[in-house]
Amino acid sequence: MAKTSFYDAISGNKRNSVLLIILTFAFFVFLGWAISMAFQPGYFFAIMAFSIVFSLIYILSTYYNCDKIALWSVSAKPADSHYKHQQNMVEGLALAAGIPTPKLFIMQNEQINAFASGRDPKHAVICLTTGAVENLNDKELEGVIAHEMSHIKNFDVRFMTLVAVMVGAIAIFSEMFLRSLWYGGHRDSDSGKGNAIFFLIAILLAIIAPLVVKIVQLSISRKREYLADASSVQLTRYPPGLISALKKIVLKNKPIKVSSAMKPLFFAETLPEKTQSMFSTHPPVSARIRALQEMGG
Repeated sequence: MAKTSFYDAISGNKRNSVLLIILTFAFFVFLGWAISMAFQPGYFFAIMAFSIVFSLIYILSTYYNCDKIALWSVSAKPADSHYKHQQNMVEGLALAAGIPTPKLFIMQNEQINAFASGRDPKHAVICLTTGAVENLNDKELEGVIAHEMSHIKNFDVRFMTLVAVMVGAIAIFSEMFLRSLWYGGHRDSDSGKGNAIFFLIAILLAIIAPLVVKIVQLSISRKREYLADASSVQLTRYPPGLISALKKIVLKNKPIKVSSAMKPLFFAETLPEKTQSMFSTHPPVSARIRALQEMGG
């Protein structure tokens, strides 16, 4: 199996981030066009204008504030002096990775987990759960932080945040359209055969689009976790630390209660492996451990 180099991953993520923004905007415009054609002609410009304005505002606001949105969604707080040791670990690993030191935040949660967010390394944050701080030793926590640091260095954070934004935006817009049908937004008596066809196309898009983009998001997420694990080992030079952290997650963790859009950003999924499928955000922990052991752990 051909391996992906870290440099290829970084350039690929930058390129795919731009492409993803373009595709998200194009989808909004296309769905708005289909919906507008399904209604009376007089609605066309109003719906299209709404689609374009809504998509631009949504994409740009979330792109520039993705770290704040992610932290707000889990009620994370800036790490204070009590977490000085963990802040030093973040600073040391950032120096080793050759990137600016991300700000450290703490999420009150007993599960062992972490995530990174931000549009680029200069605007990145790392968030640790209190469970990770309390249950992992230094080597284990260093492996987890290095994993998140690798997501930042490889531009996975920006790419996966934009994917999460795309999934959320499409779900919101599709839900708005489907709910509008319950309030008499469309009347067959006012529509010709052509309008009825566009009406069916709009409904079909609104139903299947969130599912399709969700499957794509999860597939990308699983692949990036393997790369971040490998990058973590490159930083720490100590696979057993990350392996031990993953083993503790299997023993101690339960499913973490966060929004579905946030789950791909976290260090590990906590579902039982026998229930994991194409809808899982992460590869099975056992598969990640085997890959790390093959690196010399």
